[in-house]
Amino acid sequence: MKKKYMARWIIVAGIALVILGLIIQFFPWAVNWFGKLPGDIRIENENTKFYFPVVSMLIVSAIITLLVNIPRIIKLIK
Repeated sequence: MKKKYMARWIIVAGIALVILGLIIQFFPWAVNWFGKLPGDIRIENENTKFYFPVVSMLIVSAIITLLVNIPRIIKLIK
């Protein structure tokens, strides 16, 4: 029974990655905000570049958490 649900999650994750890849390929302006938010760390010198998108990753994490927990929330409402 668990294998069936895991297979579905892998399929959904694959479809989501394909959609994200298509968005990045054909509509790059749609994700232009990523990494440019206040709180993202960017240090650039002559020879080195260091980049750490702290706030951007917090937002992505919050969105993924909400998406993963939607079935649980719907189950609680019923």
